[in-house]
Amino acid sequence: MLIRIKNAQAVKKETVSFAHSKLKNEIAKILESRGYIGAAENHGKKQKKLIEVALIYGTDGAPKISGIRRISKPSRRVYRGVGEIFSVKNGLGTAVYSTTRGLLTDREARKQKVGGEILFEIW
Repeated sequence: MLIRIKNAQAVKKETVSFAHSKLKNEIAKILESRGYIGAAENHGKKQKKLIEVALIYGTDGAPKISGIRRISKPSRRVYRGVGEIFSVKNGLGTAVYSTTRGLLTDREARKQKVGGEILFEIW
C-alpha cells in the first residue's frame, strides 16, 4: 500500500487504489488526518472491495510524501516501548505504531504512554 502511494506520486497520478483491509483503512485514515494524502474512500462490495486515495501535491508540483521507510516486516518485527518512541525527522515526519489501543502516531503513543510495533515512518 505504502509503496503504491509513493510510486503513484512519483508519476503524478491523481488517485491510487488498492485492495481493502481493516489495517489499510486505518493507515489511510491516519495519513489523511496528518495531511499526507487526500480523501480515502471505500468502493465495491465483498470480494472486490477497494480503497481509493486522492493524492496531494504542493504548489510547485512536488509530492506531499517525500519518503517512506517500512520498519517492521514479516521477517523481522520491531517493537518499541514508550521510552523508545522518538520523533521522525525532528518532528517533521510521523511514525505509525500498532498498539493495544489501535493504530497510533508517534505523538499519540507518547501522549497515551503506550508502546507497540512500529509499522513505518513517513515524512
